[in-house]
Amino acid sequence: MSKKKPGTPSSTIALNKKAKHEYHIEDRFEAGMSLLGWEVKSMRAGKTQLTDSYVLLKDGEAWLLGAHITPLTTASTHVIADPTRTRKLLLHAKEIAKIVDSVGQEGHTCIPLALYWKKNKVKCEIALVKGKKLFDKRATEKERDWNRQKQRVLREANI
Repeated sequence: MSKKKPGTPSSTIALNKKAKHEYHIEDRFEAGMSLLGWEVKSMRAGKTQLTDSYVLLKDGEAWLLGAHITPLTTASTHVIADPTRTRKLLLHAKEIAKIVDSVGQEGHTCIPLALYWKKNKVKCEIALVKGKKLFDKRATEKERDWNRQKQRVLREANI
């Protein structure tokens, strides 16, 4: 397997780091995004945030709400840029139907996990999730700490 060259940029644009802490991730989908030119330029510059964003399903279409793309002063001179506008997500009808059915169940919602480049297109990884209770969050944190300690002990034993 070939290694990545140093200095090669990552394909990830933005991550929703809070999502894994706040929710149980049940199913993932890859969606395309309908963007304007200044938004793509801002994403290339890394000016994107997914915190507190979610996916709205309306009239058989999926929309990304709350994602913040900061406009570049050089890229959006002739356009009045709205950094938190709703952006259309491009999914197949079967995928949208599956998401609508799942969101209809109590406790389920749909949120974006990541934005990334796939060739020259921007893709959004969305997930069907169920909210975690406080004790679930504590258990996850405890398990993560235990795994970290275990790795530390194994590393010291091998030295």
